[in-house]
Amino acid sequence: MCPTTARGYFLATHVRNDRITTLHRLLIVLVSLLAACQDASPEPRVVGTLERNRFELIAEAQEPIVDIPVREGQLVQKGDLLLQLDMARFVAQRAQAEAVRDRVKARLAELVRGPRAEKIAEARARLAGAESTLQQLSRDLQRAKELFELEVLAEVAFDRTQARYKEAVSRRDEAKVLLEELLEGTTVEELDQARAALTEAEAVLSEVNIRLNRLSVHAPVSGQIDALPYEVGERPPPGAVVVVMLADQAPYARVFVPEPIRAQVQPGTQAEVWVDGVAAPFAGQVRVISHQAAFTPYFALTERDRSRLMYVAEVDLRDAEAKTLPTGLPVEVVFADHSAHIAITAQQRLSHE
Repeated sequence: MCPTTARGYFLATHVRNDRITTLHRLLIVLVSLLAACQDASPEPRVVGTLERNRFELIAEAQEPIVDIPVREGQLVQKGDLLLQLDMARFVAQRAQAEAVRDRVKARLAELVRGPRAEKIAEARARLAGAESTLQQLSRDLQRAKELFELEVLAEVAFDRTQARYKEAVSRRDEAKVLLEELLEGTTVEELDQARAALTEAEAVLSEVNIRLNRLSVHAPVSGQIDALPYEVGERPPPGAVVVVMLADQAPYARVFVPEPIRAQVQPGTQAEVWVDGVAAPFAGQVRVISHQAAFTPYFALTERDRSRLMYVAEVDLRDAEAKTLPTGLPVEVVFADHSAHIAITAQQRLSHE
C-alpha cells in the first residue's frame, strides 16, 4: 500500500471510530435519562379513609330503657352515664341475696361461738330428770318382780312395768348424749359446711350486684356518641347494641396496600399521610397490616393477576394536629421505607449499566 493510500485509510478508520464512540456515548446518555425519568416517577400512593376506634355497648338484660341522658354527636368523658335500664327486678334479687347471705352468716357465727350456757343447763336438767325417773322405775320393777315370783302380780302387769323401765333407760341415754354433744361443741365438718354456704351466698350476691351495675351503661373511654339505636321505653334484647361511640383520640388511616409493595410495608414502617383539604402531610407509622389479602383469595389468581391483591393496613397519625380531623375523610399514604427501597434499586441498576 502506498503512503497516500495508507494515510487515507487511517483517516477513514479514525473518523468511523469517532462516530461509533459518539453514538455509543449518546446511547448511554439516553438510557441514563430514561432510567432517571423512570426513577423520578411519582411514588405510589395507597388510598383509604380516616378511622377511629369504635365501641359498641350492649344491653346486659332485657329491661326497658328508662333514661338516655346523651344525644348523638355529643362529646362525653370516660365514666359518663349514657343509658339507663330499669333496675327494679334486680334490686329485688339483690335484697333476696342479701337476706340469704345474712342468714348463713348468722348461722356460721352461732356455730363458731358454740352452744349457749342456757342450752347446756337445760340439757343437764333433762338428764337429771331422766335419771330420777329411771331410779323410780327401777324400784317399781324390783317390787313387781318379787310379787310376780310370789304369783301375786299378773304377768301382764309385770311386763308393763318392765317396758316402762326400758323406756326410761332410753330417755336417760338420749339426754346424756345430748349433753355430751353440747359440751363437745361444734365439729370441724359443721364449720366447713357453714363457711362454704357463706361463700356461695356472697358469690350469688356479687353476681347480682354486677348485673345490676351493668344496667347502667357508662362510657368506657372519652369520645363522641355516634349512634343511639333505641329510644326511652323500648326493651332491647340481651346483647343488643344500645350505644355506639367513637374514641376521642387521633384517628388512624385504614388503607389498602397493593401486592407489589407489600413486602416493603411492615409494622413500624414510617409513612406520610395526605388528607383531603390539608396542605401538608401528617407523619404516620404502620401499626398493623393484614397477612391475608382482601377481596380475592390468593390461590385463585394467576401470576399476571397477583398485583391486584390488596392488604389492609392501619397507619397511626402521630401529629397532635391530627386529633381534630373528622372520621371518614379520604386519605393517601406514601410509605417512607418504600421510597428508600426504590432509590436503592435505581442506584443498583445505574451502577450495573
